[in-house]
Amino acid sequence: MSSPRRTWWTTAIGVVLTAIMLFPVYWMINVSLTKTSDMRADPPHWFPWNPTFEGYSDVFSDQLPALTTSILVGLGCVALTLTISAPAGFALAQLRPRGSGALSFLLLVAQMIPSVVMAMGFYAIYVRLGWLNTIGGLIIADTTIAVPFGVLLFTAFMSGIPRELIQAAKVDGAGHWRTFRSVVLPVSRNSVLTVSLFAFLWAWSDFIFASTLNRNGDQIPITLGIYAYIGNNTTQWNSIMATAVVASIPAAVLLVVAQRYVAGGVTAGAVKD
Repeated sequence: MSSPRRTWWTTAIGVVLTAIMLFPVYWMINVSLTKTSDMRADPPHWFPWNPTFEGYSDVFSDQLPALTTSILVGLGCVALTLTISAPAGFALAQLRPRGSGALSFLLLVAQMIPSVVMAMGFYAIYVRLGWLNTIGGLIIADTTIAVPFGVLLFTAFMSGIPRELIQAAKVDGAGHWRTFRSVVLPVSRNSVLTVSLFAFLWAWSDFIFASTLNRNGDQIPITLGIYAYIGNNTTQWNSIMATAVVASIPAAVLLVVAQRYVAGGVTAGAVKD
């Protein structure tokens, strides 16, 4: 049993480390409420004593279309990622086709390819197909980041599903697709939610693909919408930070709501009976 003194120091260290990690978030909120005339104050204002909501007014008057685009891209990325990665994970885990080991290795390698390299390849392809500056093209590009992670996670989880469930479905006359849809997928809820969450967050925070493939489109995501406040001579820092605060809310809410499912999903397949 640990002593109260040791517990106190552990708590203090945890509080300090948490404060350090959350300080950028606090400073983002502080700047979003700071007037433009106070931005260059020396020393800086550590607390917005005279707050302004001009930045948030700009966000809700200018950035709602960009937020809508980001939501559409995020949801599209989730749908396409699940459509591809869940059946692929089931095949690798339960059907074990020839070359499954090599395919798993290639999926690991795919996660190491820099996004900027992939963006250049997508640009060359999209120019020929006419997919530049389209939401669909951006969804496909973002999905390539999420699919390898999704396949590997589904494979790890579905490998731990008791063989008795699969065999019972076969005895009842269910084929591979029926077994996957009626037996495997319902018990893979944690993995489905985990993959969905990470796919949405990757698409929501994407900048490389958006700036390369959708920079001149009429429907730009919020990561590009921030650039509306950056000019050659002036920068509206309170509007930039207000946009960042508003854009962070959906991600924060999703993480809080889904954290217990994510904890179960990311450790899926780590321990087998």
